[in-house]
Amino acid sequence: MNEVLRSGVRLLRPGPRERGAPTPPPDLPLARIVWIPGRGEIFLRELEGPQDALPVLLLHGWTASADTTWFAAYKSLAGRHRLLAIDQRGHGRGIRAADPFSLEACADDAAALLELLDVGPAIVAGYSMGGAVALLMWQRHHELVAGLVMAATALEWRSTWRQRLLWRSLGIFELALRLGTGDGFVQRYLNYAVAKTPEVEGLRAWVGGELKRGYPRDVADAARVLSLFDARPFARSIDVPCASVITERDRLVPSDEQRELARALAAPVVAVDGDHDAPLMNPTEFASAMLDAIGSVAGRGVAPAGLWPRGRTSRPGAGRN
Repeated sequence: MNEVLRSGVRLLRPGPRERGAPTPPPDLPLARIVWIPGRGEIFLRELEGPQDALPVLLLHGWTASADTTWFAAYKSLAGRHRLLAIDQRGHGRGIRAADPFSLEACADDAAALLELLDVGPAIVAGYSMGGAVALLMWQRHHELVAGLVMAATALEWRSTWRQRLLWRSLGIFELALRLGTGDGFVQRYLNYAVAKTPEVEGLRAWVGGELKRGYPRDVADAARVLSLFDARPFARSIDVPCASVITERDRLVPSDEQRELARALAAPVVAVDGDHDAPLMNPTEFASAMLDAIGSVAGRGVAPAGLWPRGRTSRPGAGRN
């Protein structure tokens, strides 16, 4: 925990501002805004896929957007599944609501989108905070979830006072950045990223722009509610196929906590040699891991139109306790 906070304090010092309009990386899927009655406007990236393959819903992590989390995975998964990737409320171009931020509301937003588009059940893949939202989707909207892929996420974020303090501190830290020295922080982080991974240089302006899109109040509140999240009461009752992508050098969500979640879900594991920013810093390896994990779940899940894959006659994992 101390290492994470010390790194943040160093990055808080004012840094150079980069001028110029953000430009997107190549091959982003087309986007559209979908109006969800009673909820608001959802920003959606979408790619068509085979009719006989399960659709995949991608849920990004805390402070991020769909694109900064999944830009490399779009290309890897294209043509294999119908893909839907959304900016969650308060993040990126996501819903700006008057109500306080909650993970349950994020889960309900995603479920309402699937129902409106008549898509589902779907494999729901969540990165970090998105994993918590995906677990809540199964709990609250079981009929829409055909499988789960957990990436860089945990079973709970509150078992020790250190964890609770870390996430609440990060929420305050994030709010201060966005209201004060956020530009300097973003540029210092991008300088660090480019030095470590030169391939990031071409994404610098785009990532910088994306990191500034979130609504400060909701992004800060998201850290607070993550410090209270706990899926232990229901995780072992999850009865759909699951898989986990583990970021082995993760300093924010340690790999042993990620593996604890995988054990609770009886989920096979795909490892990535990266930190919590693996989607940006290890994009090719991360995208490959997601492809493997989603393929594992799809191979064990129920197919569209009620067809069981590979001759099975019952849903794998049903009734597990």
